[in-house]
Amino acid sequence: MRITEHPILEFLRGEEISFFFNGQELKGFEGETIAAALHAAGVRVLGHSHAMHRPRGLFCAIGNCSSCLMDVDGEPNIRICVEKLKPGMRVETQQGKGCLR
Repeated sequence: MRITEHPILEFLRGEEISFFFNGQELKGFEGETIAAALHAAGVRVLGHSHAMHRPRGLFCAIGNCSSCLMDVDGEPNIRICVEKLKPGMRVETQQGKGCLR
């Protein structure tokens, strides 16, 4: 689901682009956040808690929490709620705390 109209906000979208999430090709708009593109594609679970392995979704959407950390183009611990989508990006669900390469 993607918001297309709002009484106050204006949505300026870039071109439609392709990116990959866990190996699956998805579509989004250049310049929107990765989290927004995933949400529009129906992805609600972004990871799992470290201790209890409970599903985690979008929480703060401003980059302050750690609920949306993912591997982006091979780099771990990227907050996808504030990271802008780019053509061909490879986004992977992060397992555990992630490791630096």
